[in-house]
Amino acid sequence: MQTDVEALAAQIDAAWEAPDTVQRPPVVAAVDAALDLLDAGEVRVAEKIAGFWVVHQWLKRAILLAFRQRRMETVEVGPFEYHDKLPLKGGYAEAGVRVVPPAVVRHGAFVEAGAILMPSYVNIGARVGAGTMVDTWATVGSCAQIGRNVHLAGGVGIGGVLEPLGARPVIVEDDAFLGSRCVVVEGVLVEAGAVIGAGTVLTASTQVIDVTGPEPQVTRGRVPPRAVVIPGTRPKDFAAGTYQVPCALVIGHRSAATDLKVSLNDVLRQYDVPV
Repeated sequence: MQTDVEALAAQIDAAWEAPDTVQRPPVVAAVDAALDLLDAGEVRVAEKIAGFWVVHQWLKRAILLAFRQRRMETVEVGPFEYHDKLPLKGGYAEAGVRVVPPAVVRHGAFVEAGAILMPSYVNIGARVGAGTMVDTWATVGSCAQIGRNVHLAGGVGIGGVLEPLGARPVIVEDDAFLGSRCVVVEGVLVEAGAVIGAGTVLTASTQVIDVTGPEPQVTRGRVPPRAVVIPGTRPKDFAAGTYQVPCALVIGHRSAATDLKVSLNDVLRQYDVPV
């Protein structure tokens, strides 16, 4: 039977405003249904509508209500033991997802067919698209949205966000490449096809400076599509003197006229981008 998503959202929102109802069976069932929809990929915490990313706050509320409702339980997976309020995701073979031990995905995260998870972690509410590689010890935080054919290289840290409810999660759009030990947090948007060099840290306040033209162009919270980005520094005056603070430098762009894989390799060689 198809779920009435609008009715479910209204039920979750009502329960959020009435904390004394959280443990009532209909509310527990509604929260379970919302998490099951997230797990199956039938709904998502954030989606692009008419060119803009929109956050569905009711799904964040459902996740937070689940933590209030549920008790800690022991989960055993082979030789591994976990103690948590949420079960682990399962059914990878049927979903067409390759998962290398000891990768962990919590129930309520969606991983699309064709994705590959090396030993890594994907938190509740997150979404990982088809053809994406989540490499060794990379983490995908709660509600983060990772597109299709993305490569999160070893040790990449994608931040999560549940509160404030309206806050946009980290979003990495299709065909992006994030080099080893990149950190992307605070709702930063990495647009389609961008290449982020190893060790780059992107926060909501990090200056992303395009240095490809005669004058620097500064943005925050967003990496433009197909941009090639490396870590950099910029001077900033403090009471104790002038010091270098981190920034990110856009040093070039991937070619739209070339096959993506060839274009990526060319970019990495041309700009000597660390991966």
